[in-house]
Order: sequence, then structure tokens, then C-alpha cells
Amino acid sequence: MRAETAYHDALGEHFAARATGGTYNAYTDRPAMLELAGDVRGLDVLDLGCGAGHYAAELVKLGAVRVVGVDGSETLLRAAQQRLGGRAALHHHNLEEPLAFLADQSFDLAVMALVYHHIDARAQLLDELRRVLRPDGTLLVSTTHPTSDWTYFGGSYFADDRVEFPVGDGLTINYWRMTLQKFLGEFLGAGFVLEELVEPRATEEARLVDPRRYDRTHTAPTFLALRLRRP
Repeated sequence: MRAETAYHDALGEHFAARATGGTYNAYTDRPAMLELAGDVRGLDVLDLGCGAGHYAAELVKLGAVRVVGVDGSETLLRAAQQRLGGRAALHHHNLEEPLAFLADQSFDLAVMALVYHHIDARAQLLDELRRVLRPDGTLLVSTTHPTSDWTYFGGSYFADDRVEFPVGDGLTINYWRMTLQKFLGEFLGAGFVLEELVEPRATEEARLVDPRRYDRTHTAPTFLALRLRRP
């Protein structure tokens, strides 16, 4: 049985609220990833680790013809259903398991926003993404910045271990910290081609919402985002 990586119950509710208006999710990660996506009109899009449906809702609004969201948390999927109102197909599925319910070469674009570093079975997941993406399909990925993790957790930058990170209200998340070489190398090793790499900073709107966190994203790296192509 694979590990469970989803955010359940109180953690899921906390994340759904934070993703709605929090500086890091709503004003840093999401704008950067949607900019990397470019024109999605007419595309079939897969949102892996779709959470409370924020990305799926934006992709539908931007003109994606079909959006499929997958998440292992029933808590988050309930929030996604409320947000989307049937505008996307949602699947409850543990991302540590193969995506057997998705057909070969059935998507033009796949999005994994702040998901990949939680996964144990990453090689399997990358194989599945190559399978379900069409030739020349796009994969967008964001993760915690390796330098940010090193600064926060200390020790060796080259550590390759699971860490616990407090997110408030006595809740924690755990994930793998990876060097830039390891993170990027896993995608290149799986046959993806890197097209663009960005280190997102909060948008100007965040300055009014949370000046302290806005300034933090403009002085130290927080996330890393990639646009990759499936040959």
C-alpha cells in the first residue's frame, strides 16, 4: 500500500481557506503558474492534486475545453465541487497509485501545483504523466524552493529527507526536500524537456493583503515553477 499524501479533515479545510486568499498560494504560486500555462483555450487539462479547485476554476475561466481534477482528499474535493459546480470532472484518487482511469494521450496540459514534493512514487507518477499527455503536451510543476527549505530547516543543502513544516493552528505538512539538481533531474531523466524556469514573486495585489509576506517573496526565493514539454 502506497503512502497517503493528501490533506484530510482539518488540514484540508485549512489549506482550502489559505489557497483562496493567502499570499503564497493566491498571489505567488498561482499567478506564476497560470502565466506559464499561456493560452489554454480549447485544451484538455489535467489538474493533479487539484485541492479545493482553484486552478481548475481559473483554467475553465481561461477557456480550457475540458478540465479533470484529481486529489486524494475528500475534504478538498468537496470544496472543489462547491467552487466548480460541475464545470470540471473530479476524481478521488491517491496520487501514489497509477492513474489507470485516465486514457493514454488524452491531455494537452497537466498541472501539478505544490504537489510533487509530497509524493513518494515520483518515478511512477512521471511515467504516468508521459502516458496521459499527448506528444508536445505541456507539464507545469511548482514546488518549494530548495534554497528556502535549506534556509528554514538548516543542515546540509544536499539533504534528501522528509521534513515537517508547521502551517498554523497546530497543523503540519510533510514533504521531501530536494536539491535543484535532484528536482529538475527527475523530470529530465523521465524524458521531459525544460522550456522555462521561474522563481515566483508575489504580485502587486499581495502588497495590500499582506505587506510582510509580499516583501519576503521579493527578498528570498519561496517557490520554483517549471514549464516542461513531453516530446
